[in-house]
Amino acid sequence: MQNKPTYINYGFHYGEGRPPAQAPGHPPPYYPTVPQYSNAPPVPINTHYTVTAGLPLTAAAPKAVSRSRCLCITAAVVFGLIVVAIAAVLIWYFLFGVCVLGRRCGQSDTCVYLSQWCDGQMNCPAGEDEAECFRFNGPHFILQSFSNEDQKWKVVCSDGWDDNVGKLACEQIGYSRSDYVGSGTVTPDSGAADGYMTLRSSYLNTLGSEPLHSSLSNSASCPMNAVVTLKCIDCGKSLTPGTRIVGGEVVSSLGLWPWQVSLQAMGRHLCGGSIITPSWIVTAAHCVQALPSPSQWTVYAGYLTLREMYSSTGNSVSQVIAHTGFDPETNTNDIALMKLRTPLQMSSSIKPVCLPNTGLDFSTLRAYYVTGWGATMSQGSASNELREAQVSLISRTVCNSQQVYNGLITDTMICAGKLQGGVDSCQGDSGGPLVTKENVLWWLVGDTSWGQGCALRNRPGVYGNMTFFLDWIYTQMKKY
Repeated sequence: MQNKPTYINYGFHYGEGRPPAQAPGHPPPYYPTVPQYSNAPPVPINTHYTVTAGLPLTAAAPKAVSRSRCLCITAAVVFGLIVVAIAAVLIWYFLFGVCVLGRRCGQSDTCVYLSQWCDGQMNCPAGEDEAECFRFNGPHFILQSFSNEDQKWKVVCSDGWDDNVGKLACEQIGYSRSDYVGSGTVTPDSGAADGYMTLRSSYLNTLGSEPLHSSLSNSASCPMNAVVTLKCIDCGKSLTPGTRIVGGEVVSSLGLWPWQVSLQAMGRHLCGGSIITPSWIVTAAHCVQALPSPSQWTVYAGYLTLREMYSSTGNSVSQVIAHTGFDPETNTNDIALMKLRTPLQMSSSIKPVCLPNTGLDFSTLRAYYVTGWGATMSQGSASNELREAQVSLISRTVCNSQQVYNGLITDTMICAGKLQGGVDSCQGDSGGPLVTKENVLWWLVGDTSWGQGCALRNRPGVYGNMTFFLDWIYTQMKKY
């Protein structure tokens, strides 16, 4: 074993042989193509699919007249074709290319005017325009509401706000009332320069009779000079020591990464996942593509070794929801959710990680961590022990450079690892968490998605971009 064990980025491996069993007496694990850790020198592996008729002349017409008429007809035809082409481009541009005057409804082609967004009337086919009207900002969970009046996100004034209203807001976002933590207040900063959203006093008399965001109105001032902070779930807490070890070490204690779960089918570990509520797990879409039935999956939470799980019951799954925009050729939108049949019992070793709020500083300067039971060498067996490694976030510009992934990284992806190689995720890690710490809480930055080889130079791991998927996640949580 090397002094600094390394992760292998197997991210999303296509068509590779599956690693043999790592524990005697158990069937060999099947991997749906995923990143993982490595303690051995990486081996280069190709992980991707090998990537008008003319008009007749009249015989009676004189030659000069005929030529003139022909030129006129040709000009008219050319002009007509140009007009048709321009019209076709404009139709495509406005109806299918971009949503110029509004916002697109999720994966639908429907485009809704911003003035109709959060107006209390459902205009999107799946109701996204009324489901995405609140959001959290910054590490303190400052509540913001979308104003369809001037199409801006504004902080919510605390006047008239209490826990009953707070629970309704959490429900409207997608959380369960049973997970509610509480509301607080902070003094507004420069973020309130655009004004406030204030609860109408009449709403308190008819609490819950209409969507909460419909009862918020624009205001230039906030009489109590305090805005709402809202915790819908107790997330991001870990028994983390002050410092972490860099480079693929075995996790020594329960509770260090309490949101990490193993997703298993047919008694085998296939992928990782992250707890975001007692009922919901985030993973990668490519993990569930071949196994879409909830009855095929079992989720194991609160364990450090796969050996422990083999003698445990685990938690059954009631819903498997893969992003409908997932493209296995490009790995775009590689995210999925699992809803558990019975909510997990929270404990010191089972806790949710925080979904990322807007306004958080996910820069390339801070430390990030990946965890999982993935293979410890290319095409090797899964690790019986949960492992962790520190990685660095790599900018999209660098990751899309010709020397790295040459334009393959879309807005739905982020890169993390070491450009020099040696530290990465690999087979069996797919769907697992990429996290960072801010304001004493841990935040889910990405889900392990794909990569070329494991821990190779200029081939870092690629992860689903949680910030990009926030609206999608909350919409599914509210829907199901």
